Amino acid sequence: MTLASAVGSMPGDDQAAYDDAVRVVLDQLGEGGGLPHLPEVPGRGATATMTGRALAVMAELGADLQPAGWRLTDAPGVDHRRARSLLSQDLDTLEELTDGYTGVFKVQVAGPWTLAATVEKPRGDKVLSDYGARRELAQALAEGVRTHVRDLRRRLPGVDRLVVQVDEPVLPAVLGGRVPTASGFGRHRTVHPPEASETLGWVLAAIADEGAEPWVHTCAADAPLALLRTSGARGLSVDLAMTSAADHDVLAEALEAGETVALGVVPSLDPATEPTDTGVTESVLRWLDMVGLDLAEVGDRLVLTPSCGLAGASPAWVRRALTLVRTGAANLSG
Repeated sequence: MTLASAVGSMPGDDQAAYDDAVRVVLDQLGEGGGLPHLPEVPGRGATATMTGRALAVMAELGADLQPAGWRLTDAPGVDHRRARSLLSQDLDTLEELTDGYTGVFKVQVAGPWTLAATVEKPRGDKVLSDYGARRELAQALAEGVRTHVRDLRRRLPGVDRLVVQVDEPVLPAVLGGRVPTASGFGRHRTVHPPEASETLGWVLAAIADEGAEPWVHTCAADAPLALLRTSGARGLSVDLAMTSAADHDVLAEALEAGETVALGVVPSLDPATEPTDTGVTESVLRWLDMVGLDLAEVGDRLVLTPSCGLAGASPAWVRRALTLVRTGAANLSG
């Protein structure tokens, strides 16, 4: 059965919006054919963004919010504690609203390279600039993810398939030497693929070790999909419109190897012309035909999603986008 899901983020700017997002996700994706997820509502502030959420999960290291953004510290600062408190509160809400839920579920966390390119060292400049600091950050994230998965298992006892999606939107820039320095006048040195793979692999291995399924999501056009697979990803989540011919080959290989591919096939922002569920279905069938795969053989390893997060969409389009991917997945499932 082809599943329908979403990338993670949802619109809104307060706690009521988060509660509504959980309800919408469960309503649209919580029945057969859906892969519901823990919503992220970054409009609530820095503690609810992708970075703030990952730092809330991170173990051992402290952080605090500075005018330039998040910075590592010797001990958790007030904003770091608020991020952890907000995550705990959100998980309490999720636990309450999913009481009795069984099946599959997905959560998201920013990956080590996106964090390293976003968070500063204690004395400034990005963690990315320091070999030892970026390894320490990745190891702290991996350890924190282990604890996070255990907590989710306790809160969601009916979930028999737990997916942890590691978001790495900045990884292509890290590999390409395109991340700006603090001054903005220079660029950080390129990180070579072996190090990138090893470091990401620590986080993916921690997820797998806890019995969850490690996916990696990226919306970037030049995402290193082959590297993600060799790092330990057992699911690849991409915007289909941004993939290249080489990407198609990697995605096809992943499906043939029994791994999951989540295809972003619906706009993440309100479109000028709304797609139809028939159009969504046909776009996937055309792609399968192009890569030479049979729906009957790989359909149960496909997931349909919006192209990226929905934080910038209207509430009406969020519901419509989720309806489209759900209906498209149902069409493919026959």
